[in-house]
Amino acid sequence: MTQSALTVDHLVIRVHDLDATVDDLGALGFTVQRGGTHADGVTHNALIGFADGSYIELIAFLRPAPQRRWWTIGEQHGDGFVDFALLPGPGSVAAAIEGARVRGLSYDGPQDGGRMRPDGERLAWQTGRPSTADLPFLCGDITPRRLRVPEGEVRHHANGVRGIASLAVAVRDLDVSTRRYAALLGIDTPVLSAPLAGFGARATTFRVGATALVLFEAAASASSDSALRRQLDTRGEGLFGIALDVGHDGDARVLDANRTHGAHIETIRTFKAGGGRA
Repeated sequence: MTQSALTVDHLVIRVHDLDATVDDLGALGFTVQRGGTHADGVTHNALIGFADGSYIELIAFLRPAPQRRWWTIGEQHGDGFVDFALLPGPGSVAAAIEGARVRGLSYDGPQDGGRMRPDGERLAWQTGRPSTADLPFLCGDITPRRLRVPEGEVRHHANGVRGIASLAVAVRDLDVSTRRYAALLGIDTPVLSAPLAGFGARATTFRVGATALVLFEAAASASSDSALRRQLDTRGEGLFGIALDVGHDGDARVLDANRTHGAHIETIRTFKAGGGRA
């Protein structure tokens, strides 16, 4: 399979009370750092950075923004995951958008973004936004990425989390979304989809760097009150849940949804390909 130049940049959890969320995630063993206020003054954030270079963004609105999807989802359905971003490889967001367009996908941008850190450092980046909610947005840095995603001790966590092992993305039409992701990632080898026996779902898995990206579609036989159907009926297509890597001897568990503010997060141990522990 062709390796995509895109990797996981960050995941977004939309919350109403940033201070309470920082305290709750800290109580779960994460090192949480304040990010500051975005350039438009509408939102502020905090970050959980990982050793693999990815991070979770906790974002809250400072004033109403009904024109924004993240605001609407949060107001209608509460805290939880609202989006995720992929990071272009060598090149730029503009080049990634053009590549996606050549392969038949519609992405708007590049759009300029920025943030003022609490220490006064100004950050700048660009994004590309898809026309459909099943796809991630693109995010690439103008200023050095280490300013947006700090390195060092802030990437170490008392709970042992080292990075993002997998993402689960809820989609309405698996075949359509599989084609879209293959086009976005520039993968020219067909990807096989398979039913998940006993779960009322079908799935397709892509590799994005070191992370497994799994698309899920609720099967026709799935119960109307299944978690996947509830996600699609309320928050819509998009990021459904994540698994975080805690190495071979970490604590594998499902994190308290009250502490994660509605985001489905679990920690998993990693294993060698042959079945032995890493």
